Amino acid sequence: MRKKKFTLLLIIVIFLISCGKSGKADNIQESRNTGTAVEIKSIVIPDGMTVDKRYNLPEGYARMTFPEDSFAHYLQTFPVKKYGENVYYFDGREKPNKVHDSILDIDVGTQDLQQCADAIMRLRAEYLYKNKRYKEISFNFVNGFDANFDKWASGYKISNSSNKSTWVKSGKEDYGYENFRKYLIMVFSYANTYSLDKQMKSKDIKDMIPGDVFIKPGFPGHAIIVMDVGQNKEGNKVFLLAQSYMPAQDMHILKNFNSKISPWYSLDEIKQTLNTPEWTFTSDQFKTF
Repeated sequence: MRKKKFTLLLIIVIFLISCGKSGKADNIQESRNTGTAVEIKSIVIPDGMTVDKRYNLPEGYARMTFPEDSFAHYLQTFPVKKYGENVYYFDGREKPNKVHDSILDIDVGTQDLQQCADAIMRLRAEYLYKNKRYKEISFNFVNGFDANFDKWASGYKISNSSNKSTWVKSGKEDYGYENFRKYLIMVFSYANTYSLDKQMKSKDIKDMIPGDVFIKPGFPGHAIIVMDVGQNKEGNKVFLLAQSYMPAQDMHILKNFNSKISPWYSLDEIKQTLNTPEWTFTSDQFKTF
C-alpha cells in the first residue's frame, strides 16, 4: 500500500513539474540533438516603449546605428504606445482592419488630414522642429508653392485662391509649438503624395536607412516610412515600416505577411514589389529627403 501511495505521489509531482511555467518558458526550446535548453529570442518585447526597445532583430541581424542627432536615430527611438492597443481614426472610431503591430505615440489630430504623406511630413517636421532647424521645415503644395515654416513663423500666413498661393503678412513672429501645428494643418490641406514625391530624391533601395520612404504618387496614392533597419554579415537588410492611411488614423508599425520575421520586412523578399497589408509598391518607388 505504501509503495502504491509513493508511486502515485511521484506521478503527481512529475505531472506538476511538466506543466509548470517559468517567466522564460515561451523563449526556451530543448535541442533534439543534445537535450540542452536553448534560449530563443522573441522579436516583440511588449514592455519596450520605443521602437528600438520594442523589437529585437531577427536571428543573425544587428541594428544599424546612427548619430543621435540624425533623423534615422530619431525614428529608431520614437515612442510607441502600450503593446496591444488598437488603431483609431481621427474621429474616434476604431479601425477594423488589424494591420498594425504597434502604434506610434503621436496624436492624429481632430481632422481628416494626417493621412499617409501627411504622417511622413509630420514626423520629418517634428524632428526638425525639435532640433530648431526651422529653415529646413519646408513642404511643397500640389501647385508647387514652397510652404516654409521659417517664413510662416516670422509673421506671415498663406492665402490660397484659384490654385494660387501667396504669402500675406499677418502678425508677429511666433516659433511656438501651437503655431507650428497650425502650419502643419495648412500643409496637410494642400500637399499630398503627388507633391511630396516631387520634393524627394530617388535612392537605391540597397542603401536604405530609417527615414527613407516608399511612395506612390497619385490621387489617391500612398506612402510609408522606414522606421528601423538591421543588417546581417552578408549585407542583407531587414526593416520596419510605419504608415497612416485613409481616413486619417494613428500612425502604426505594419505587420508583415511573413509571420516568421513580422513585423520586420527583408530586402531579400523584394524582387520587383514590396507587398504590405494595404498597398503594394515597386522597388523604384523608393525615395529620401
